[in-house]
Amino acid sequence: MSRESTPLPIALPDAAWRARFRRALLRWYARAARDLPWRRSRDPYRVWVSEIMLQQTQVTTVEPYFNRFVRAFPTVKALARADESRVLRLWEGLGYYRRARQMHQAAQAIVEQHAGRFPRDRDAVRALPGIGRYTAGAILSIAFDAREPILEANTIRLFCRVLAYDGPPHASQGQALLWAMAERVLPRREVGRLNQALMELGSEVCRNRTPQCDACPVEALCEARRRGLESQIPRPKPKPVFEYRHEAAVLIRRRGCVLLIQRPEGGRWAGLWDFPRYALDAEDDTRRRAELVEHVRRQTGLTIELGSRLKTIRHGVTRYRITLECYEGRCLSGRLNRGHNRPMRWLHPAELDDYPLSTTGRKLSRLA
Repeated sequence: MSRESTPLPIALPDAAWRARFRRALLRWYARAARDLPWRRSRDPYRVWVSEIMLQQTQVTTVEPYFNRFVRAFPTVKALARADESRVLRLWEGLGYYRRARQMHQAAQAIVEQHAGRFPRDRDAVRALPGIGRYTAGAILSIAFDAREPILEANTIRLFCRVLAYDGPPHASQGQALLWAMAERVLPRREVGRLNQALMELGSEVCRNRTPQCDACPVEALCEARRRGLESQIPRPKPKPVFEYRHEAAVLIRRRGCVLLIQRPEGGRWAGLWDFPRYALDAEDDTRRRAELVEHVRRQTGLTIELGSRLKTIRHGVTRYRITLECYEGRCLSGRLNRGHNRPMRWLHPAELDDYPLSTTGRKLSRLA
């Protein structure tokens, strides 16, 4: 059953309610909107870059990255002809690196298929790598004022509360209801402005754990507030189940240089460079050290002397919680295994700044 034909669990507000909602929201947004760098232009390229960066990332984190990125790549054509490693280097620290790689691929598609102009057709936008229904709606409505709905974390929370919908918002019925609401509430004009106002209200006022109902311009129209359910809606997500891993990275030195290996396609941090890194099985320290020396030999062709443990880093990547033991090693003999399917390079420590590394890889580079 399609999203449009899925029966809605509750009725949507009538036209009079929607008109009041839009008026109150836009009046509030006119005085409360934050001055964000991507809001100073309706250039679809800048809107697109900001929307990709903002996925699962806080606004305050994104601002400096956005400014650096559009200075380096001011147009879609500039991004398309950039080397992927430079794109990833400027993205370094934002995480979810697949976003950057897909944006680079999409820029190349825009140049090749649309003469370097961001498409205005919904299907053409959705066909670009890394762009789903929400991102397409945000770009088209904000840049071109197209009558396209949006639905993301902040608007999901806002719509659940104004409708007093206490079902699971990410289940099929919840999605059908919330997308229908997102579409029904749109005005005939200033669609992008209303969509931005919805996201702003959800982010700054209709917060997750501490909704600021007294400051909300649509408090009188909110069904959850009327029922006293604003702290219970939307239904919280189930707590994630984490997988715990023990890994080790080795900072291998030879003649004043250290060894980097490019991460493989399809894996964690694909396209980035990293120090040799391996999952650990052995619990005993002696066996663990021997295991690391053997891992290095098999992958790189090098025989190393494993030195001291430099530091331990605990970090999270998606559903994984990782304890990373960081060792230094000295190359004793051997040549790099050039037949290996992952590029490897000896680099002087001063060159490491030019290579895109993971957050933990960057921390290790400071020890080189």
